[in-house]
Amino acid sequence: MSLSFFGLAIFLFLNLDLDQASFSYTSGASSSSEGLEVTYGTVLKLMHERTKFRLHSHDVPYGSGSGQQSVTGFPGVDDSNSYWIVRPQTGSNAKQGDSINSGTIIRLQHMRTRKWLHSHLHASPISGNLEVSCFGGDQDSDTGDYWRLLIEGSGKTWKQEQRIRLQHVDTGGYLHSHDKKYQRIAGGQQEVCAVREKRPDNVWLAAEGAYLPITENK
Repeated sequence: MSLSFFGLAIFLFLNLDLDQASFSYTSGASSSSEGLEVTYGTVLKLMHERTKFRLHSHDVPYGSGSGQQSVTGFPGVDDSNSYWIVRPQTGSNAKQGDSINSGTIIRLQHMRTRKWLHSHLHASPISGNLEVSCFGGDQDSDTGDYWRLLIEGSGKTWKQEQRIRLQHVDTGGYLHSHDKKYQRIAGGQQEVCAVREKRPDNVWLAAEGAYLPITENK
């Protein structure tokens, strides 16, 4: 087990309600993991389809714009700062283990720093598009953390390796990345931002992670 997966396992043991639950762990694309449902409570990495970089954050603020915690695309697979917990929007009746339909508003919480994937009207550092940051905490979340799940193709519920877009509710921007890279503080990592048009560069896939099984109705 890699160091990143070991850290994930410890996090799940300490932080999530694991009573009578078993996770399906996957370290990437394989026939055995194909088609796993993404449910609330799943801890995963999001892979940018075109560049294969993972959505990533770390406790480093932007030097411009909002000054909030930066979000980037990370080139490696084995990195614990690329894990995100799938959460429902505030006030939702959704429970851990519930499946997620296309069109649903979700939140993504950064596993290591506990902040939420966030966007607003500040300009992103490299391209000048909408900035994407991490902001808030466990008890501090607002509509700037809301993203609408849009499944590409005929699927109705979110599954691993399914092509998706995430549209920011407040601004209408789609979570986006491209091959424009940072040179200094996050050298080699690429910009993540949001744009208001559908483009090939705003398609993502659920990749490595711990997938919580669907809760059965009783």
